[in-house]
Amino acid sequence: MADQADKLRDLFSGKIKPTEFWAQNKTRIITIASGKGGVGKTSLTVNLAIALSKKGKKVMILDADLGMANVDILMGIAPQYTLFDVLQGKKTLREIVIEGAEGIKLVPGCSGIFEATNIGRSQREDLIQELENYAREMDFILIDTGAGISQVVLGFIVSADDVIIVVTPEPTSITDGYGIIKILSRFNLHKQVHLVINMANNLQEAQESAHKIEIVADRYLHINIKRLGVMYFDNNVKRSVKEMTPFMVRYPRSQIARDVMQIANNILEQKIGFNQGSTNFAQKLIGLFK
Repeated sequence: MADQADKLRDLFSGKIKPTEFWAQNKTRIITIASGKGGVGKTSLTVNLAIALSKKGKKVMILDADLGMANVDILMGIAPQYTLFDVLQGKKTLREIVIEGAEGIKLVPGCSGIFEATNIGRSQREDLIQELENYAREMDFILIDTGAGISQVVLGFIVSADDVIIVVTPEPTSITDGYGIIKILSRFNLHKQVHLVINMANNLQEAQESAHKIEIVADRYLHINIKRLGVMYFDNNVKRSVKEMTPFMVRYPRSQIARDVMQIANNILEQKIGFNQGSTNFAQKLIGLFK
């Protein structure tokens, strides 16, 4: 156990790469982040988990937005205990995990609890150790972080195999998204990030939004930007939020559901690119490459 704890500390401090640590397990950990709130990060997390589950994968969501957690709300779940109980040592991770749609496992976050946003290093290490133990049963762990950059957000990013940055075509979102990528590059936290453009009106707008980030990153940063997919604007997203039911469940044939399913396919197939928003789900993405 001592050796395992040492490895976990090395993982969190960045001394070893996440891919080296998790290579012994089948679990793939993906942190989903954004430079600002309101870009659909949590919605992507929840519905991507369902899409991966529909593909036969065992998926767990860790709601790591410590202070403004709302994954449970989008899933229509009222948890009795949250991540805060684990951080305080009152409950184990396994005791607070609940099951949602399509068998998704959820580690509920702690909304509105300020102290949770200032958790110490030892608490983070204990949480990572419990995650490692639970991860043996999962194919994917999706970590929904808070918006912006904080020590806690960076800790979860470092602990992940892959990072997805969500932005919208709005200039402020693009700027803030680039800001978080800049920090990841500056401190060499990841060699590459995966980009998802949300709320795009058409393919051209999505391509232009991604290009704005890529061209600046290519010029000034040492990090690869990989296009993972695009989520086109769809009123069914707002409807599903009001109904507290993920759109992958409530509106499985909608455009937005097809978009997220394509992102899941890209993750499973190690492909990147943007779909064109056609009603034909089988339509190939533009510019895919491995």
